Formats: sequence, structure tokens, C-alpha cells
Amino acid sequence: MSEPPKPLRVALAGLGTVGAGVIRLVEANAALIARRAGRPIRITVVGARDRNKDRGVDLSPYTWEDDMVIMGERDDVDVVVELVGGSDGPALACARTTIEAGKALVTANKAMIAHHGLELAGKAEAAKVALKFEAAVAGGIPVIKGLREGAAANAIERVYGILNGTCNYILTVMEDTGRDFADVLAEAQAKGYAEADPAFDIEGTDAAHKLSILAAIAFGSNIDFAGVDTAGITRLRAADIAQADALGYVIRLIGMAETPVGETGQTLFQRVQPHLVPFDHPLAHVDGATNAVVAEGNFSGRLLFQGAGAGDGPTASAVVADLIDIARGEIAAPFSVPVGELEALPRASSANRMGRSYVRFMVTDRPGVLAEITAALRDAGVSIESLIQKGRSADGAVMVAMVTHEGPESAVHEAVRLLAGSASLTEPPLVIHILGE
Repeated sequence: MSEPPKPLRVALAGLGTVGAGVIRLVEANAALIARRAGRPIRITVVGARDRNKDRGVDLSPYTWEDDMVIMGERDDVDVVVELVGGSDGPALACARTTIEAGKALVTANKAMIAHHGLELAGKAEAAKVALKFEAAVAGGIPVIKGLREGAAANAIERVYGILNGTCNYILTVMEDTGRDFADVLAEAQAKGYAEADPAFDIEGTDAAHKLSILAAIAFGSNIDFAGVDTAGITRLRAADIAQADALGYVIRLIGMAETPVGETGQTLFQRVQPHLVPFDHPLAHVDGATNAVVAEGNFSGRLLFQGAGAGDGPTASAVVADLIDIARGEIAAPFSVPVGELEALPRASSANRMGRSYVRFMVTDRPGVLAEITAALRDAGVSIESLIQKGRSADGAVMVAMVTHEGPESAVHEAVRLLAGSASLTEPPLVIHILGE
């Protein structure tokens, strides 16, 4: 009679919301997980900054390790789950030590993967251990597995989506209530939907981390977080939301990556910015804190991955799914192909990208202002499809909004440059690109 399979012994580094969720999930679904993994998955060691904090779970069955960095060196650990957070510091030290000790690593840390993923993947490949990070992008949505495995036979032509739940929640509330950004942000912070310091979310950095990871997997390219052209949602007004609605659009913060062919071959374009999304596009119906990712394959066509992008349950689900893969013995290249085969694609310029844009100006209420704006657009070669002028806002400025005909983005940028420093403008123009098919 054969011996029962040995359990996969797991150490949890970090016991915040997600760490506690992993414990609850592993305990609640232990039998189901064991059947699907082919052996039990057992948490043996835990550690966090504060040993005495009440986390709502019973930690008494587990060994406490004060030094989370050395968890992977313990004899009673096969895999470390890193949930500390941060691109450097203890999280990175824990990841490096774990892999160098010949142990597998699972992480939900998008910042660390965006900044150091290639280094860690190279170490994991050399050590022949698994490095998995499904929970780092879009919480419980299996988009990394979907790209790496489900769409593996396709050349991915474009990947884009709503990658930050905080921003999507704020934009949805602005749509529903007509309130301005600052008011909705304060409410989101009070309810716990936004951090006390929300800059990483509302400035687009969090979405840029995730996009750079998705691009590397989708296109087989090196991670280039620094190459993501990033803008957040802080300059949006309730009037922009209302105007978009009148034109047949919603505004969403979209991360988009493509590989256009330039003069010297394939390039990499990455951008996180608010976009006007047509009512009939699937992303227009993604509300609240939900995330959604669209991947376009040359044979599969459009694939939509949608679900909860954060929270203890969905993120813990992604972490444990990675643990099940490791328990089954699955060790695949973290970025679909070996690190040495990832392409260093040059960055693509947005100058020659063709599309339509929404351009909003806040101007002083005096004669000649509209003529000045339209002259700058004319001189830059921008053709105006529609123009809307609103009454005074609370600060006394007048809103002038335009939608352009399709043309090169460089023309819109040139028009903005021509108007820089104009006494007619009370703030710099806001350019929001319109999501095309």
C-alpha cells in the first residue's frame, strides 16, 4: 500500500487582509484543495511585523517566524507566500532568499514584480523552482493564467483594461451622483475603498505596475514599467463625466499595451490614462471596484476577463490557485518564455497614433477666447468634430470641450503646446483619448 502524498508546506510572510484570507480559505476548503492539488496544502509557518495584532483568525496552529526574510530557509517550508508588499525592502529580501534556498515563491506584490520580476524569474529558472504571481494583477481574475496558458497558441495583438478598482469606484460614483472628484475620494477613503494616501491608485501607478506585467506575458517582452505613459484621474471634473455621458461615453482609467511596428521593427506601446469608452464597449459596463482585462488574440479574437480586482477572498483565491499548481509540480517560465528569450522591445512613440480625442479647456469669460483656441487647433492640424461651451463653474471659469475627428495624437499635443502659457486658460487643457475598436 502506497504512502499518502506529502503535504505542501507553506509559509505566509505578511498577515494583512489577504494573508488572513489565505488562512481562512485553506482551512475552509482543505479537502477540496487536497483533491485538486493531489496532496494536502498545509500552512506551517506565519510571520508579520506585529505579532500581537488581532487578525480575526486563529494563528495558534502555526509556528511564528519573527524574521520573514529567512522563511524560505526553514526545513519545514516548501513554498513561501509573500504578502508584505512594497517593491523593495523586506519583500524583495524575502523573495530572493526563498528562491536562492531552492523554494518556490508565490506573491501578490505587483510593485516588486514590475521592478524586479525579471531578476526573480531568472533566479527561479536557474534554481528550477516556481515563481507565481497570479494575485499581483486583477485580484481574483485568472488573467495571467489565461494569457500564459489559455491563449498560449495566439499572438496577442493588444491587451488593455480597467486595472484599478479604487479609480473605477470613484469614477462610477461620480457618474451616479454628479459629484466632483475630491468629494468622492474623501468618501471612498472614509469607507475604506481608498487608502489614506491614495496617490498610487489615483495617479495611475498601481495600474501601470499591473500593465507592465501583463505586457511582458502577452508579448514575450521584457518588463518596462518605466516606459508606461501614466496619468491618473485627479484632474477629472463632474462636468467631464456629464459631457462624456451626453456624447455616448463613460470615462474609465484604461491601461493599454500594444506592439506596433515601427521603422526598425516591433515596438512596445504602454499607456495608463483616462479614456472615453463607448456605451456599447464591454468595459463601459464595468462598475464599482470591479476589474476587467481584454486580450485580443490573432485567432481567439477578443477575450474578456472580469471580476473582483481586490479584497481578501478574491486575492486569496488567486494565491491558493498558485499553490495548487505548485503542489501539482507545475514549474513554468514565469513570463511564458524563459527570461533569456524575452525581447527588449524599444518604446513606441504615441505621436503617430491615430484616434479621436476629447479636449477640455477651462477659460476666462472674455471675448476672443474661443477664437484663440480654435486658431491653435487649426494651426496644429486638428479637425473639430463637435464643440460644447458650458456656463461658469464654481471657480468662475468657463468650460469649453471639444471632440476631434480622427487624426494623429501629435497634432493634439501640438495644439496644447501652442496654448501653453495663454492668459485665457485658467488651467492646462485636459486631453482624454477615445477608446477605439
